[in-house]
Amino acid sequence: MSPQETFVTRLRRHRQRNLISLEEVAAATRVKRELLEALESNDLSEWPKGLYARAWIRGYATFVGLDPDDAVDEFCRLFPQGDRRSGETIRDIASIIATPSGLKDEYQGPERRAANRAAAPPAAPVWHTSVTKGALSVWVRVLNAAGPYLRTRRAPRTSL
Repeated sequence: MSPQETFVTRLRRHRQRNLISLEEVAAATRVKRELLEALESNDLSEWPKGLYARAWIRGYATFVGLDPDDAVDEFCRLFPQGDRRSGETIRDIASIIATPSGLKDEYQGPERRAANRAAAPPAAPVWHTSVTKGALSVWVRVLNAAGPYLRTRRAPRTSL
């Protein structure tokens, strides 16, 4: 069995093990049932290439309970439909016309999770502390000035 067939079989078996029908997957991912059947029979001739193919695999894997990042990474390694090389082409074109490329590829490599876990939360901006303290002091002054009024005034009673 080829690696492509192993990948497709793993997707199908996981879906079947979770008792999820292809109609449910098609409704959730908005991909035609016929295309999902073709995927499960390892026929991707009608599938799109690039971003759309990766998005469909991500949606399928998420819906059936697999890790979507791992599924997309494996799909990209095994099938030409998941080709991520367009980013390099766009960067080359941008360098030819001397314009910075605005392309941001979602792929960050296998170390993406470790880097995300190790990253510290972003620090508050420099202005944040002074604005917060200033707003708090204004609020305290307002409450102190309105304190006697708030303590003595009561809402009128209504009879039922």
